[in-house]
Amino acid sequence: MGVALLTQVSRRYFRHAIPLAVLSLLLLYLCARSFRVVSGCRSWAQSCNPEGPPPVQVRRQSGPLEAPKWKEPPCEGPQGVLGRVMEPFRASLNPEGDLALSQYLAGWRALVRFLTPLGSIFAFATDEASAKVTALEARVHGPEAVHYSSLAAMAAWERRAGLLERPGVAPRDPARSSGSRTLLLLHRALRWSQLCLHRVAAATPGGPDAGVQCGDAYRTALAPHHPWLVRQAARLAFLAFPGRGRWLGLACPGAGETEARAALARAAATLEAVYNRTQGLLAERGLLGLA
Repeated sequence: MGVALLTQVSRRYFRHAIPLAVLSLLLLYLCARSFRVVSGCRSWAQSCNPEGPPPVQVRRQSGPLEAPKWKEPPCEGPQGVLGRVMEPFRASLNPEGDLALSQYLAGWRALVRFLTPLGSIFAFATDEASAKVTALEARVHGPEAVHYSSLAAMAAWERRAGLLERPGVAPRDPARSSGSRTLLLLHRALRWSQLCLHRVAAATPGGPDAGVQCGDAYRTALAPHHPWLVRQAARLAFLAFPGRGRWLGLACPGAGETEARAALARAAATLEAVYNRTQGLLAERGLLGLA
C-alpha cells in the first residue's frame, strides 16, 4: 500500500511540475527577448552587442594633472651671461653655512665681466672690485691657502695671527689690508650690484629709469663708505647710466622683455642670498666694523 501511495503522489507531482517548468522557461525566454530588443541586441544566439556606434571610452589619468615644465632660458644656462654669474655664487654657499672663498671670487670675476660692457660708468665699481678680487685671490692661492678656504677659516686665522685691523681704523697701506677687510669691501659692493639688478628687473613702465634706481642703490650701499669726492663723481656718472633696455639685452640676449626681467630678478635673488650669508658670517665674527 505504501508503494501505491508513493506512486500516486509522484504522478501528481510530475503532472503539475511539468507545466510549471514549461511556463517558467517561456517567461524567461520572453523577458530575455524583450531585453535584447530594448538594448539593441539582434538575436538570442549572438552575444549582446548594441547596434550603433560603440560607446566612447573616457581614459582617466591617474594622479594629479602636471603643469607644463618650466624651461630655463639660455642666458641662465652654464654658458649664458647670467648663468656664468649665478653658478659660482651659488656654489659658494656651502651646506655647512660657511662661504667658500674660491667660488665667491669666481662669481665676482663673472659679475665684473657682466657689468663692464655697460660702459665706463661702471669703472668706479668694477676697477675697484677687480683689484680687491685679485688681492684676495693672492691669499686664497698663496702660501697660506689652507687658512683661506672659507670666510670662517680666514677670519679665525687672521684673528689668531693678529692680522685684523682695529675697528674703525683704516690701514695706512690699503694694499696690505687683511683678507677679512678686503672681503668686507667686496661685500658692500655686492650689495650695490644686487640692489641695482633687482630694481632694474622690478621696475614698472613709466617709473624711474635705471640710472635713478641704481643711483639710489649706490646711496644705500656704498655712498656711506666713500669720501665726498667719490660720491660726487658717482652722482654725475649715474646721469649717463644705460637704460633698462640695454641692461635686459645684455643680461638675456634674444629674450623678450618679460623673460629677461624674470631672469635678471632671479640673478638678483642669487646675489641677495650670498649677501645675506656673508652679512651673517661677518656679523657673528665682529668684522662689520672694519673701516
